[in-house]
Amino acid sequence: MKDLFDRILANKGPLGKWASQAEGYFVFPKLEGPISNRMKFQGKDVITWSINDYLGLANLPEIKKVDGEAAAEYGSAYPMGARMMSGHTEFHEQLEQECAAFVEKEAAYLLNFGYQGFMSVIDALVTKDDIIVYDVDCHACIIDGVRLHMGKRFTFVHNNPESLEKNLERATKLAEQTGGGILVISEGVFGMRGEQGILKEIVALKDKFNFRLLVDDAHGFGTLGATGAGAGQEQGVQDGIDVYLATFAKSMASIGAFVAADQEIIDYLKYNLRSQMFAKSLPMVYVKGALKRLDMLRTQPELKAKLWENTNALQNGLKEKGFDIGTTTSCVTPVYLNGSIPEAMALVKDLRENHGIFCSIVVYPVIPKGLILLRLIPTATHTLQDVEETLTAFSAIRERLQNGTYKRLSAAVAAAMGE
Repeated sequence: MKDLFDRILANKGPLGKWASQAEGYFVFPKLEGPISNRMKFQGKDVITWSINDYLGLANLPEIKKVDGEAAAEYGSAYPMGARMMSGHTEFHEQLEQECAAFVEKEAAYLLNFGYQGFMSVIDALVTKDDIIVYDVDCHACIIDGVRLHMGKRFTFVHNNPESLEKNLERATKLAEQTGGGILVISEGVFGMRGEQGILKEIVALKDKFNFRLLVDDAHGFGTLGATGAGAGQEQGVQDGIDVYLATFAKSMASIGAFVAADQEIIDYLKYNLRSQMFAKSLPMVYVKGALKRLDMLRTQPELKAKLWENTNALQNGLKEKGFDIGTTTSCVTPVYLNGSIPEAMALVKDLRENHGIFCSIVVYPVIPKGLILLRLIPTATHTLQDVEETLTAFSAIRERLQNGTYKRLSAAVAAAMGE
């Protein structure tokens, strides 16, 4: 019999095998200073394109004031215990009511974390007799939630209505045998590619199939729609989303999340969400802070307007210079390049050290081998000068990638890793 750790010691995983070359710089980097468009990385000033602070709320004085006052009044512990036992307050209820109204739903329930909460919502909504049909490119929290499901599940080709319809036909036949129902899952915005989910097309299929729709709108909440209510509002189908989930960790620049739906569904989830029933209540400092942030989303549309001014300048500038940014329809801005992982390391080091640009790097196994994805997140705090400097830097690194400079620089790393 093998020792449980033998496999772990022999195989660090597709990302872990790069730890000695990557950790502390390419992964687990330390950005320092106030959260903003420009921060410090290893002592150098860099333009930061990897902070999900879409509306620029994180370091605003009025936000920090509310956070500080809440911390001084309540500390980080209050309320103690799970909501059902001893951790319930009127402010939790107020935040739920305001979140529900903001996303045009009857009711909402707070979640401590988006990732944890989404897994638990999936687990609570389905039984072994039900069938899940979900977009193959869904976020890891959805994949992990689906793994908890003891019944059948099918994936449909990313954002492909024909594939979805085909799988709904399969799911319908199976549900007729099991006596269960069907849950379709998509994202409002897919966080790597930046594409909105095909929510309008999915909702239209309700005329033909009997299913419920669950949407993770982490990147759409606060950034899309006339009032910021998300991708469903943007596409005119918010009422067709049966269960809506968003996080406070992006546009709200905080911690926590919420799920919104009809009152009866939220009442059910309150008593069946294991991740909330058996976890400490969201601390008051985050609840009071979220109330302030949500108020700013409602009352200061200029924040979203500035976000989109910067987004359009960045994306249009990249396209004009011939960069491939895929088919993004959100603020998420992917830039696709061709190259190996060692070349990606050399490219990003050049970008950070010589051009003062910090963005996230995504490589295999998150995307196919041979591709490099540089992921940029515009915010309301960026400036048009930031955009111009970034466009100049990206033109320079593309030229070095194409002329083989990074391949030569990365040869030693590639040899050491057997690439």
